[in-house]
Amino acid sequence: KWVNREISNFDYLIQLNTMAGRTYNDLAQYPVFPWILRDYTSEELDLNNPAVFRDLSKPIGVVNEKNAKTVKDRYNFEDPLGIVDKFHYGTHYSNAAGVMHYLIRVEPFTTLHIQLQSGRFDCADRQFHSIPATWQALMDNPNDVKELIPEFFYFPEFLENQNGFNLGQLQISKEVVNNVILPKWAHSPEDFIYKHRKALESEYVSAHLHEWIDLIFGYKQRGPAAVEALNVFY
Repeated sequence: KWVNREISNFDYLIQLNTMAGRTYNDLAQYPVFPWILRDYTSEELDLNNPAVFRDLSKPIGVVNEKNAKTVKDRYNFEDPLGIVDKFHYGTHYSNAAGVMHYLIRVEPFTTLHIQLQSGRFDCADRQFHSIPATWQALMDNPNDVKELIPEFFYFPEFLENQNGFNLGQLQISKEVVNNVILPKWAHSPEDFIYKHRKALESEYVSAHLHEWIDLIFGYKQRGPAAVEALNVFY
């Protein structure tokens, strides 16, 4: 059905996540969706321009070419005791802390986050406060390899601090962390979700989505293909 364009990219990804044993009922196996855009700074989002899209054939940790050397060096490091298997990334593209990070403004994830942080909110600089800044951090830091969750494509409320939680303020700019800062091309949380979902269903993503699926659900998860794709996780 997906090949024949009878179901959407969104539906296909949800089905794959379900078949892979991922579920909304388990934060450690939460559905995983890809970062699909790389342009979070333009005034307008041009979905006819391939340059606005992330390279879906590469793991998020090496979408920025500059990180590839660090990642390869980590893999080539020999454990002197021979206990630890080789890996490119010591963290994972999907984990419970990452889900709570994105959904901190909505319950029950707020409470779960507070429990994880020993009874209080984590420091403001580590909170999810800006989509452009989150993307930039991924590009700058090969240790941050979080992909997205499905909510980025249908749930505008998670981008707003509707419950008025005190999430603190950033250390350097003293900016108060409140609603999530959106890309310039999005005029509201609803507009972001609308355009982001449109990007997911675009011609470019439809033609390249299988490359990302190979990394997460397919033959590039393990073995020689995973090594070659810089896609081995601890």
